[in-house]
Amino acid sequence: MPTGATVGSAAERAAPAPDREAVGQSRSVAAVERAMDVLLLFGRSGQADLGVTEIATALGLTKAVVHRILTALRSRDLIVLDPTTHRYALGHAAVTLGRAYLARTDLRTAAGPELRGLSDLTGETATLSVRRGDTRLHVDQAVPDQEEWLELDVGVPYPLHAGGSSKAFLAFLDDVQISAYLCRRLTRLTDRTITDPVRLRAEIVSIRSLGYSTSYGECRTGAASMAAPVFGHDCRVAAVIGVSGPEARFRPDTLDATEALLAAAARISDQLGYRAA
Repeated sequence: MPTGATVGSAAERAAPAPDREAVGQSRSVAAVERAMDVLLLFGRSGQADLGVTEIATALGLTKAVVHRILTALRSRDLIVLDPTTHRYALGHAAVTLGRAYLARTDLRTAAGPELRGLSDLTGETATLSVRRGDTRLHVDQAVPDQEEWLELDVGVPYPLHAGGSSKAFLAFLDDVQISAYLCRRLTRLTDRTITDPVRLRAEIVSIRSLGYSTSYGECRTGAASMAAPVFGHDCRVAAVIGVSGPEARFRPDTLDATEALLAAAARISDQLGYRAA
């Protein structure tokens, strides 16, 4: 017998060789799944960009694997690289995919009738807000049919700790995100803006329990508001709807308004594909 030759058992010699095509397909599927995991991480991170180390740590992958995935995604314009910071962000192809989804389930289209219904019921301004990082902004509103009503700025960002709509976003972030937010210096917009982390944590507990938030002059002097989260198909807050009015006449804690707000938020969530656990 030649030196170095290996003698296997009869069973081993008889065993069929691995199906190379099946193995190759399995590896291809795994590679696609990892690439999708990277894309989805950008969608749920709440950050505008991510570094290779952050991605590798979050997904339990090696940096080499992450580099290969990002290179492939960049070749399809799903991911872009900032040459100065060497950090990655979603590319225009990813935005195109998002727009295609929104064309089927447009948030403002789903919320429009609910905003009008809330405004008619309360006689106040009903709003739809979205989150952008550590801020939120109004993207739509319905105003009441009366001479005096509260005019709100659409598209202007506000911090997540000031006002009813802002706190509705803050309360439903995960605990790590909340702690990171409360560790920073919190801006005071009015003399009623809550900037004490202890008080804000108490507010968060209350909002999570009730399902809605209230504000009296915290974001704008003389204005009161109430707001509730709208959950998306991923069980995260996709938007917040709220009702705002002059504090002198609008009482956010009235039963009818509260029930109507929560019901409207639930109906929009249903349209976005939310399924409670």
